[in-house]
Amino acid sequence: MKILAYPFMVIAGAGFLLSLMAHLIALAGKPLPAGVMLLHIGIFVVWIPAVGITNRKLRNVNRKQHWDAILADCPVWMRRAIKVIFVYAIVNFLLFMVSTIGQPKPKGTAPPSVVRGFSGHWMVFYGAAFVTFYSTIKNRISRPRVEHSKEEFRR
Repeated sequence: MKILAYPFMVIAGAGFLLSLMAHLIALAGKPLPAGVMLLHIGIFVVWIPAVGITNRKLRNVNRKQHWDAILADCPVWMRRAIKVIFVYAIVNFLLFMVSTIGQPKPKGTAPPSVVRGFSGHWMVFYGAAFVTFYSTIKNRISRPRVEHSKEEFRR
């Protein structure tokens, strides 16, 4: 499984970087080529295997601890980054919704405001897939290091 995780991790990393670049260009108000929307398809290329790996590896882990188990093998900076990206995507989507209410539906290539709205979500999906493959490569995903309080150990 590790052998398959490497190419998918590279694809997820490339997708994340392309999503970030598209997001920054859209924030600058610059138009992007129509091909940028192909990043939608790329999400499925990495997300389906990531979900499959997660379901297989985390069978015996409490559902509430899945994300902790995945992030356990990631460096602290990566854990923090994916959480910040997730929060940012929510805020970005809300701002996108508010800023496009009442505007006519765009024709032709997606305007920068639409690319900005989508690219925030692309970053989350590519980033989550990346950390999943990273954890698989580290091979400790099935043994989560979850912090417990002292009271739990006394029971």
